[in-house]
Amino acid sequence: MLIGYKLQLLALRYDNSAKVHLLKDSTVSEQFKEILDDIQTNLFEAAKSRQEACIRIVTSWDEYVEQVNKKKKVIGWWRKKVVRKETRLGISHGKDEDFGKWYSEEFFDKEIEEMEVEKCMFPLFVTSAVLQKEKTHVAGFEPEVAWVTKAGKSDLDVDLAIRPTSETVIYPYFSKWIRNHHDLPMKVNQWCNVVRWEFSNPMPFIRSREFYWQEGHTAFATKEEADAEVLEILELYRQIYEEFLAVPVIKGKKSELEKFAGALYTCSIESFIPNTGRGIQGATSHCLGQNFSAKEFFDITFQNEKEKKDSVWQNSWAYSTRTIGVMVMVHGDDKGLVLPPKVASQQVIVIPVPYRDANTQEIFDACAVTVKTLRKAGIRANVDKRDYHTPGWKYSYWEMKGVPLRIEIGPKDLTNNQVRAVRPKQRRDACIQIARTWDEFVEALGQKKLILAPWCDEEEVEKDVKERTKGDTGAAKTLCTPFDQPEMHEGTKCFASGKLAKKWSYWGRSY
Repeated sequence: MLIGYKLQLLALRYDNSAKVHLLKDSTVSEQFKEILDDIQTNLFEAAKSRQEACIRIVTSWDEYVEQVNKKKKVIGWWRKKVVRKETRLGISHGKDEDFGKWYSEEFFDKEIEEMEVEKCMFPLFVTSAVLQKEKTHVAGFEPEVAWVTKAGKSDLDVDLAIRPTSETVIYPYFSKWIRNHHDLPMKVNQWCNVVRWEFSNPMPFIRSREFYWQEGHTAFATKEEADAEVLEILELYRQIYEEFLAVPVIKGKKSELEKFAGALYTCSIESFIPNTGRGIQGATSHCLGQNFSAKEFFDITFQNEKEKKDSVWQNSWAYSTRTIGVMVMVHGDDKGLVLPPKVASQQVIVIPVPYRDANTQEIFDACAVTVKTLRKAGIRANVDKRDYHTPGWKYSYWEMKGVPLRIEIGPKDLTNNQVRAVRPKQRRDACIQIARTWDEFVEALGQKKLILAPWCDEEEVEKDVKERTKGDTGAAKTLCTPFDQPEMHEGTKCFASGKLAKKWSYWGRSY
């Protein structure tokens, strides 16, 4: 047994190549933390570079159409059975692959607790009468609502909807709980499953018929308070994607055509999947205005400081397990997952590399000491002790699982009092393009780009773009109008209508 074994990392090898980077003298824990931080940063920068490479600015319809009609091979990470079998898309019922910690407890729940948002749970079922109260809202979800009509073999007296979202479930309670301005603001959040019956192209994590999410619902006395919270929550969502998942996103406002059904306005964060050429809505923060609180709907009123009756201003906001799908699609490919260190259930895997007559037990002891050292430093590490697989098989297995860093310990490493750290190869390609006309727009869409275009902000023009770009892979639409607007030069025209442009908006096909 190895006594007094001391770990000292002398060299870091990238991608199994001969290239060696000597590290500065420091403790092993600090060295590995530096490596993991570097991996996290590099993943984000690579994804950001790739996303920026897929943005094309267009100013005319012809450019738009040209981009739409060009086709590229789509790499489908979900299609390779071997990857799905080995990685299970990164989650399972096993503890070793539990995403729950970062997904809720590690960051978001703590942040909204600071905002004095209360945890709660509300019913799963809602009656047809209650669901129909806000007709604009229910019309947006009606095709996807799943109904319970029987108990055993008996028909129910009243059909029950399984919540597609919980506005109509929660707001009858708000109406009872809120009486005067002392009851405001009221802020609640629940983690729950919802059902939306997707008929076309359901996809794991991206568009599934049942998914897990958090949904926050808040009520305020003034619009100013509601407006401020919309942006505060949106910033938290940005941090989840960029700082935890290493996925670059764009914060912006949805068009009237794309906003949440029944909302005054919707803000969102949008990401882009370069391999498929599609945008994807990452999370949303809605200002519902006084639509739901109106007397003819849920009648959520309060006595204000002037002792007059007024309707509350409401928000709702949510993100779901779609975050996992976005992370997988942005970073991974058919070779396996690529997990950012901050969210990887295993940040480091230690693999013993016995050789011929080498002291196998001594190598395993060194691996155990290494794991113990890393765990003490707060690094999530484990050792692969399986003796019925070769080291090479283990390398491939753990790279497929997306573990950010691999440590190899063999006889020479023991002799030199060192370990070897190997980072999986980052699989990236670049595709930066910018366009300014309809021709460029069409060309960029065909090349599966994210398109930034000057727009006249007219709903009929937006509908026309959808109609003119219909195809087997769907039509293009506005994704969001970014808060950070590029400079709009005087006389800039809308890429689709030729009218004077009012804003820059992101366009593309989406999930």
